[in-house]
Amino acid sequence: MSEQVLAALALYGEPALFLVATLASVGIPLPVMLLLIVAGSLAAQGTLNFGIAVAAAVVGSVAGDQIGYAIGRWGGRRLTGWLTRLMGDAKRLEEMDNRIRRWGAASIFFSRWLVTPLGPWVNLTSGLAGYSWLQFTLWDVLGEALFAVLYLGFGLAFSDRVQAIESVLGDLTWALVGVLAAAVIGWKLFAKKTAPPSAARSV
Repeated sequence: MSEQVLAALALYGEPALFLVATLASVGIPLPVMLLLIVAGSLAAQGTLNFGIAVAAAVVGSVAGDQIGYAIGRWGGRRLTGWLTRLMGDAKRLEEMDNRIRRWGAASIFFSRWLVTPLGPWVNLTSGLAGYSWLQFTLWDVLGEALFAVLYLGFGLAFSDRVQAIESVLGDLTWALVGVLAAAVIGWKLFAKKTAPPSAARSV
């Protein structure tokens, strides 16, 4: 799959970047992170325009996110269920529903650029939960812009080490997720331990 996507990028340039970013945000498993890094490398070589590539990635990603949100908000359970089956893990929808209700804007923002595999699930559950479209769009655009600039920028700066950079960034992403999860669990345990007895029983 990666070879075909990269070939499309080399052949069609920014329109291919836009299309892949859109499909990946809807939930189709495509190597968008690698694609952005390679696009940055091509920009360093003068094959692509960096600014246009950033715009294509952001607009495409936001368009896909909006499709996911709209399906969750107005598509009904049948269409939502079809999309979750397409993404391959229907159980995760309920988990994301609880998280979006608890974390709101933070879930949207960080799933754009830090924990990108969760992005399509957050889009669906934001719609299902009736999360404000304006708030969703604001944090969506900010997160996707950061994602595009970050990974295109890495490709631009390290154009001769594209494959190595993609591998390192993938490992770093999950390391950061682990640190954040440990911090949240530790904070909850600390809060429960230091809470008065009556409050601790009510938790």
